[in-house]
Amino acid sequence: MVTKIRINILTLFFFVLSVILAILLLASNKKVEKERVYDSSSVMNRISYMQELALVRYNYTGVISYKDYRKFLNINVPLTNKFFLLKYNGYIKAGVDFERIEVIVENDTTIHISIPKPKILDTVIDEKSIQVYNESENAFNPIKISDYNEAITQEKNVMIRDAIDQGIYQQATGEAKIAITSLLKDMGFKEIHITEELVIPQLH
Repeated sequence: MVTKIRINILTLFFFVLSVILAILLLASNKKVEKERVYDSSSVMNRISYMQELALVRYNYTGVISYKDYRKFLNINVPLTNKFFLLKYNGYIKAGVDFERIEVIVENDTTIHISIPKPKILDTVIDEKSIQVYNESENAFNPIKISDYNEAITQEKNVMIRDAIDQGIYQQATGEAKIAITSLLKDMGFKEIHITEELVIPQLH
């Protein structure tokens, strides 16, 4: 009889302990959910730290061919041609400006994000990587530093056009969406709506 009473008391003790732990766990979860409430400003602050994660970089190795003449009445003067070849390494970075992202928190689980159109953020030709080949030595039209600078500037424009043709803008938008979605899921949002900013062409 004594053994039965002890078992009942022990069972009652564990039952009461389980109830108390369940109540504490429930209260703890409610507190966490309460602390997880975000507004548009706090979400924007979290997003703004992620810009580097969403950058797309294309690496380049290329050759620049430069040729020019002295001109008279817009006609090339014979024996005044100058030319050179440059080999270089460089890169292009594209991404979305996270400072211009708009955030609307609808409720604890639903959020709307508007991201701007991507853009080229950096175009670099590494000067230390430049190697000069087949350089002319024309006393009538010597090569100047400005010729190298002009050739590099023109090549950067070629790099940009090539990167755009290869889809660097689409890739940058995609990377931005992936990074933002991952962050928002970690913050507890279930319904995440991301739209791209609509750019209206200007009439001239």
